[in-house]
Amino acid sequence: MQKNSGVEFVIVERLTKRKLTIAVCESCTGGLISKRITDVPGASTVFGYGVCTYANEAKIKLLKVKKQTLDNYGAVSEQTAVEMAAGMLELSGADIAISTTGIAGPGGGTNKKPVGLVYTAICTKSGYAKCKKLMLGNIENPTRENIRHAASDEAMQLVLDYSENER
Repeated sequence: MQKNSGVEFVIVERLTKRKLTIAVCESCTGGLISKRITDVPGASTVFGYGVCTYANEAKIKLLKVKKQTLDNYGAVSEQTAVEMAAGMLELSGADIAISTTGIAGPGGGTNKKPVGLVYTAICTKSGYAKCKKLMLGNIENPTRENIRHAASDEAMQLVLDYSENER
């Protein structure tokens, strides 16, 4: 396998060694995580599904996110991120599913949910689940592109953290 320092190379290598598969569902990152993983030669051994569920209707229809969750908490929430990852796990049959939902900007933010607010979640077949709240509006040069890239890094870090301990 080609060596590279990118987190996506480490993920593909580690998941290949552990015979684990991953699926990705993305909202604010718009397919960036899927792209980064599939840029790695050999990714097809671990990556089978990637969906971009930008619209709430897609989250409901494809990932079985509850309409009540979206109504009560909004698309950009811990609850939605976790339901997205759980739904992707079920849809794909993968060992690991990750999700992202957030506000990449430059518009769309509010006082309660500012530009740069992102939730990323991981759910696994073994029952592990974790969600991380990110405030990426404070990163250096918080452009839409930089927020999306930072969110994808953080989501993939959840996979690394999990896979480091998975035997």
